[in-house]
Amino acid sequence: MSSATLTPSLHDRFVHLAYDPGVSPKGGGLPGLDVLRSIVNSLNLFGIVAVVGALAVSLGVWAWGHHSGGHQAEATGKKGAVVSAGAALGLGAANGIVAFFSALGSQVH
Repeated sequence: MSSATLTPSLHDRFVHLAYDPGVSPKGGGLPGLDVLRSIVNSLNLFGIVAVVGALAVSLGVWAWGHHSGGHQAEATGKKGAVVSAGAALGLGAANGIVAFFSALGSQVH
């Protein structure tokens, strides 16, 4: 028996890597899924409310810095407003982003 027959060929290695374990998301598989969804929905709502507060404070700092001549406060207010808007976008689109990439990932074979 030669050593070439004991080592797997390159083709065999790729076939092993391409093995489909048959795992896919399934609703209702574990108890407590509804509770987990409720918790995540509540966290998302809490985040959105916090972003509204952060946006209000940032806009106030921006306005105060502009009218008082405080360029550092104005710049900080602008940054806070942009970050708050980005956070609101991310929180609002979180479900869609995850669904998009999950569907995209399920197409990989």
